[in-house]
Amino acid sequence: MGEGPSWMQFSKPVVAAVSGCAVAGGLELSLLADLRVMEENAVMGVFCRRFGVPLIDGGTVRLPKLIGLSRALDLILTGRPISAQEAHEFGLANRVVPDGQAFQCALELAEQISAFPQNCMCADRASAYYSMFDASCFTEALQYEFDNAKDVISKESISGARNFVSGAGRQGTFS
Repeated sequence: MGEGPSWMQFSKPVVAAVSGCAVAGGLELSLLADLRVMEENAVMGVFCRRFGVPLIDGGTVRLPKLIGLSRALDLILTGRPISAQEAHEFGLANRVVPDGQAFQCALELAEQISAFPQNCMCADRASAYYSMFDASCFTEALQYEFDNAKDVISKESISGARNFVSGAGRQGTFS
């Protein structure tokens, strides 16, 4: 069994800031993140294709799940570079920002996410990953979602619903 960061499964969201080139192993490391913020001139790709080096850190596992098999194979088989704009169109980049701003944007995104009720967010995140990578069928994924969310209702949902009834978050505000 392999070792290292590519084998890790995080319990909390991870946001990646991509600046410059995220190719081969760098691409695979960025795929560990839940969200990827890319600078306009950043590039991703499977450049190791050119040298006969296989993807061994989850690239062939995570990439097709994130962007679909056809698009993943386009990158894996050709080894071509993908711009930030195309990565965004593929769903590989979640945000494209001006050069020099990826880290700050990723940090702000992480702060925004960390302000939400954590039990609920982590339960939903775990359910999404389970349904994508572990569930054998739709019904199993639904059952996991329900079972995983039961405890959250008493911990966060009831107080959250009370806050909403009292006026918090109306008209889509996040404050």
